[in-house]
Amino acid sequence: MKISARNILDGRIVALTKGATTAHVRLEIAGGAIVTASITNEAVDELGLAVGSLASAVIKSSDVMIAVD
Repeated sequence: MKISARNILDGRIVALTKGATTAHVRLEIAGGAIVTASITNEAVDELGLAVGSLASAVIKSSDVMIAVD
C-alpha cells in the first residue's frame, strides 16, 4: 500500500472496544506509548482488527489543539 501521509506509527492492538456505531482502538507503539483511534465498527470488521493484531496508526491532520482551564 502507498499513502501520502508521512506520520505512520506501527504497533500492536492492545484493546478494542465497540460502541453502538464507533469503536475505540488502542494501539501500543514503540516505547510503550498508546495511541487511541475512534473508527466505525464497520471499519473494524472490514479490516479484521483484533486484540494482538499488528496495525498502523496513520495520522493526517492540519491542526493540533491543546487547551487548559
